[in-house]
Amino acid sequence: MKNIWHDIDNDRIKATDFIVCIEISKGSKKKYELDKVIHEVAKKGTPFLGICLGLQLLFECSEECVGVKGLGLLKGKITKIPDNQGLKVPQIGWNSLKYPNKGRLFEGLDEDSYVYFVHSYYLKAKNRSDIAAQTFYNVAIDASVELTLALLPEKALLAGIFIASCFVSMSIGTSVGTIVALTPVTAGLATETGMSTPLIVAAAVGGALFGDNLSFISDTTVVATRTQGVRMSDKFKTNFRIVLPAAIITTVLYVIMGLNATPNNHTTEFTFTQIINVIPYLAVILLAILGKDVLLVLLIGNLFTGLIGMITGAFDASGWFGAMASGIGGMGELILISMIAGGLLELIRKNGGITFLIHWLTRRVRNSRGAEFSIATLVGLTNLCTANNTIAILSVGEISKNIADRYGVDPRRSASILDTCSCIVQGFIPYGAQLLMAAGLASISHVEIIPHLFYPMLLIIAVVISISVRGRFETTR
Repeated sequence: MKNIWHDIDNDRIKATDFIVCIEISKGSKKKYELDKVIHEVAKKGTPFLGICLGLQLLFECSEECVGVKGLGLLKGKITKIPDNQGLKVPQIGWNSLKYPNKGRLFEGLDEDSYVYFVHSYYLKAKNRSDIAAQTFYNVAIDASVELTLALLPEKALLAGIFIASCFVSMSIGTSVGTIVALTPVTAGLATETGMSTPLIVAAAVGGALFGDNLSFISDTTVVATRTQGVRMSDKFKTNFRIVLPAAIITTVLYVIMGLNATPNNHTTEFTFTQIINVIPYLAVILLAILGKDVLLVLLIGNLFTGLIGMITGAFDASGWFGAMASGIGGMGELILISMIAGGLLELIRKNGGITFLIHWLTRRVRNSRGAEFSIATLVGLTNLCTANNTIAILSVGEISKNIADRYGVDPRRSASILDTCSCIVQGFIPYGAQLLMAAGLASISHVEIIPHLFYPMLLIIAVVISISVRGRFETTR
């Protein structure tokens, strides 16, 4: 064994009792046809242990070596750990193991045995039967997806992704964060089921937009309700009536389209650990619906996340506080923009600019319906220019409030229209963060995703109908 890789003797490799592979250079693979030799010995059943890059080579490809094909002995790819959830990358520390298909390598090890990890990449295997052991890092998102899919029939996989994305986005209050977390999962499912990658990624994007639009802790919700002077719970009820028909029709469409999906070759076990990892999400949604103050909701959500994360070993106390610091730091840019925008709007108001804009926008408006269409158009055009729905709402919030007051538009509706219409535009613009992130993570063009964005398309129709027949949807003050 000591000279087997130094001599590159193919006959000796074929005759050996077992192989330990640390790494194979691209040049050696081509020069000595090692891929063919390894396929041959693997077919014979010779024990083969891949370590580090040697493990990566067993699969089809790796994001660590883009463009380089693996040996393809096993189906799947090596993917970089996303760092959007405040988790440290690389992962360095102890974590426990689960054994879906315990093999000889782990004989004598108990369930939840701890091992030390130092890595930035992880395996996304296509067949669960190929996984002997696994650990959980970034478990909360994974648990939410697994729970949703476990509760749905196999043929409803596409709809399950949409619903899971809705749930995650509503819980964490960010469409971009949801897309970054779920796109690698959906892209892998597309390969496994034979579904179109743009289609299944678009389902995740649509769900992320739905959740962000309704979430009580979303920055768009906070800005829309503050500028219109309305409670979040009241805005939620009005907004929900507008978007619900679009969400239901989208889910039905995805169920119908999912009927043609290739059946999976495995079943996924949903463990007790994964169940408790969903608790922070459920707590945030429940408290928000009950109308609790947003700061209290965020505080309780953070406490649940930290306690459960430390109990399950997902991170330690320093990792918990580090994640919170990272999240607060990420809001610095928005705070700065808010201050600048506020100052500019006050200058415009002092010089009569707001009065002029309201007059120009409403010169043909005769009633509240026309005012609502004006607000929708104003925030949509602003979003096209800023490519950021929060900044768009912040920029036109005061102007929209003045239009709403002048024509008797319910502030709950003006807040809902601001949030919903900016969400629609943000979902379609190819230079927006949502589509750019989804396309990049799935290695497809954002142009391929747009034709499959059924939820934003249906949402346009829902908004037009809601404004046109607003009397049926509007609640009394």
